[in-house]
Amino acid sequence: MICIEGLVKKFGERTAVNNLSLTIEQGETFGLLGPNGAGKTTTIRILTMLTRPTAGSITINGCRLPEDELAVKSLIGVVPQHFNIDIDLTARENLDLHGRLHHMPRDLRQRRIEALLDYVELKERGNDMVNTFSGGMKRRLMIARALLHEPQVLFLDEPTVGLDPQVRRRLWDLIRRLNADGLTVLLTTHYIEEAESLCRRVAIMEKGQLIALNSPTALCERLGSYVVEWTESEGTQYRFFASRIEAAAFAGTLAANTSLRHTNLEDVFVELTGRRVSG
Repeated sequence: MICIEGLVKKFGERTAVNNLSLTIEQGETFGLLGPNGAGKTTTIRILTMLTRPTAGSITINGCRLPEDELAVKSLIGVVPQHFNIDIDLTARENLDLHGRLHHMPRDLRQRRIEALLDYVELKERGNDMVNTFSGGMKRRLMIARALLHEPQVLFLDEPTVGLDPQVRRRLWDLIRRLNADGLTVLLTTHYIEEAESLCRRVAIMEKGQLIALNSPTALCERLGSYVVEWTESEGTQYRFFASRIEAAAFAGTLAANTSLRHTNLEDVFVELTGRRVSG
């Protein structure tokens, strides 16, 4: 579905994306994971034609960028990190405007609007002004807007940033439902639990480079399925183990201020880069 080869993006002397190559399969939920400034959003902006790459090639469902931009625009839906819906319009008016921009026939446009408002659980608020919506409702409306023209790929840039945990998990359910319906989803995030919960595979980025690529489970197993944490004068220490029995035996040799837990993607990131994902 998406093939990226040797992607480079420079802003003056700064390299935001450095020789990125990866393939995303049709029907996959794929995550770009990394801290702020890792190059995730720049990659999404290139894939959605909001900025041009310095070098490299991109193919989406057989269409090459930038040669086939018009064809690609009909294939993709985009939900940016920041709210960009018109708060002085109703939910239905926002969707109707988007459908008109895609030159959708009126009857089809109205059917899709009603179906999608129901899909994202906003049908009862369809005639309400968007400036009365909560953050989670605005995000769901943006997802409905991105789906209006029936794209094959959905790009989600930090889809739950700034939302409280309950709303975040509600959006996770919506994203899972979209993927179960056959949509290819590419999302960026710096929330560890989000990538682990939603993504079949994740690409970990650091300073514009791809440093690891696999399923969340496989990446964690590279270190060991369990980790023991304890505190010393130099700070928090970690040690990884393949089995819980081994981890518990080691933890028993340490002082009381010790914890044993499953390894997560942040552990992988810290081991690879020496710093944490969030921030």
